Amino acid sequence: MNTQELCVLMGMTRASNKVQKAARECDSWQTLFERWGQSLKPVDSRWLKAAENWCLSDYQGVISYFSDDYPASLKAISNPPWLLYYRGRKELLKGVCVAVVGSRKASHSGLQVADWISEKLVASGIVVVSGLAMGIDAQAHKTAADKGKTIAVLGTGIDQYYPRRNKALQDFIAHQGLLISEFPPGQTARTDHFPRRNRIISGISQAVVVVEAARKSGSLSTAIHALNEGREVGAVPGSVLLPEHQGCHWLIQQGAKLINTPQDVLEWFSINPAQAPVSEERQYLDESLANNRLFASLSSEPRTIDDMVQLSGLEVAEVMEKVVLLELEGLVAAVPGGYIKVGRR
Repeated sequence: MNTQELCVLMGMTRASNKVQKAARECDSWQTLFERWGQSLKPVDSRWLKAAENWCLSDYQGVISYFSDDYPASLKAISNPPWLLYYRGRKELLKGVCVAVVGSRKASHSGLQVADWISEKLVASGIVVVSGLAMGIDAQAHKTAADKGKTIAVLGTGIDQYYPRRNKALQDFIAHQGLLISEFPPGQTARTDHFPRRNRIISGISQAVVVVEAARKSGSLSTAIHALNEGREVGAVPGSVLLPEHQGCHWLIQQGAKLINTPQDVLEWFSINPAQAPVSEERQYLDESLANNRLFASLSSEPRTIDDMVQLSGLEVAEVMEKVVLLELEGLVAAVPGGYIKVGRR
């Protein structure tokens, strides 16, 4: 992208909504400039220079609204960004994409569901999209990034880390998957950035799945954008007594699909689950767990030591010893009220 096109489109991001809507009918940036150049506001030279410098390194750059690399699904929304800054594998934007989003303060079972759904989507060739927030977003990215099938949409400049706790994950995604943002390098986080980010998450996705969400949350914002744009939307139900599930229940009332298994998502695309071969190590582990009375006594609801003793028929000392070993293996987690099973379903 040359400097003049970059300057024109950066100026258009600051134009009025009326001008931007009319300008989207243009078929090139040159035509846009001829018709609407007088409506463009001056561009801060710092942001222009930062964007130019960003394009100098390999595997990163800027995608114009008029570029062949710009996602057709994103261009179809009511207010698509004029520029997309990227780092990583931009070819992922051409794939089938599903957004997996949810609460920043996710429960263990919510993280488990996000992992389960993301794993099955990636195994079926689908790219998992999310917003790189803590909780459900981060879990979805972690699972999908292992296979190089994830896109993280940032609410900051493409070179910024937010939240800082996800720095290692963000760098891993940049190497294995793709980072995108409508904000130029150097732009720090602002409150109004994240609702804008949400429309891009839904915009590049053919479907959105909400795992856990309160009645007022950014995840619902993403889902509502998707509903308004005619995309598929699904929500994972939970306890009616817990506020972190109320947003999902509200979405289902509005017509979102109730997601019970990953296959419910794959059905939107007429995909049968990939039959990946099970490793000997995983098969041995599954068989061992199937015969483990203590593990069988656990569920997604907290169990106390007394509960486990009663359900497993084991002695207290044996239960206490084995539950520690299961926790070290990442199959059990201590939560308020006892222990829960967190191994993949």
